[in-house]
Amino acid sequence: MTLLAFDMGGTAVKYALIEQDGKILEKSSFQTPDTLEALLNQLQIIKKTYTHHDLTGIAFSCPGAVDNESGVIGGASAIPYIHHFPFRQRLEETLGLPCTLENDANCAALAETWLGVAKENRDILFLIIGTGVGGAVIKDGKIHAGAHLHGGEFGYMLMNDRLETLSDTGTAVNAASRIAKRKGLDRLTGLEAFALKEADDTVAIEEIEFMYRNLAKGIFNLQYVYDPEVIVIGGGVSERPDFLPAIQAELDSLLAQITIAKIAPKIVSCAFGNDANLIGAVANFNQVHS
Repeated sequence: MTLLAFDMGGTAVKYALIEQDGKILEKSSFQTPDTLEALLNQLQIIKKTYTHHDLTGIAFSCPGAVDNESGVIGGASAIPYIHHFPFRQRLEETLGLPCTLENDANCAALAETWLGVAKENRDILFLIIGTGVGGAVIKDGKIHAGAHLHGGEFGYMLMNDRLETLSDTGTAVNAASRIAKRKGLDRLTGLEAFALKEADDTVAIEEIEFMYRNLAKGIFNLQYVYDPEVIVIGGGVSERPDFLPAIQAELDSLLAQITIAKIAPKIVSCAFGNDANLIGAVANFNQVHS
């Protein structure tokens, strides 16, 4: 049996035909439509291209605060028309198959828990380092969404008396912004910021080390709040070979100074990259329909 999986993004919607064991058979993407009706039409077209498959259902990875019971996505995102109405029910009416929804960060975490780097673990924290810091909490192998569907929103963690958050201080995007401001540049990408650091630019070195230090502080705090077996780190910047070693060095420094702390967080990089949300959407479907 096979599923269709969709990963809803603000720029593009990725989709894949995936077996229920997580094997991707084929995949593609399309530009995110401007309206709900255009989205539903595109989903119908794609479904019809797979009529030769015995589709079991359709699994969605979505931005926002997904309420699995009501089928409503709260919050806000770059796809405003999917929020604040029974989205899942509308999908099922349109597509004629069982549909499931889950938050995109939660899907990425489920993928790693099901088949990835955390498949041997039950209690896991997952951090996505992008424009901000997102994440997910896995308890006993399942998503812990929280009382207000905000479990895993680690980026809101306050890091100093200026009320800067982990998203403000712990991402390459914002490090690049600070570097550009200090150097009088109009803008700077994360890649350009790292290139400056590698060229021994003093400002870039200071700001990227500041980013690593804040990520280490956030990870340290999360370890002692939840005490997970492992903390999995994803997002584009996490694919840099120097990224995790730099955070680990900052964690080692913290642990050497805070001598009452006896548990060192175990941090690992995610395995699935851009396919994580699709695979995790299938994992969620399997859990809902188990």
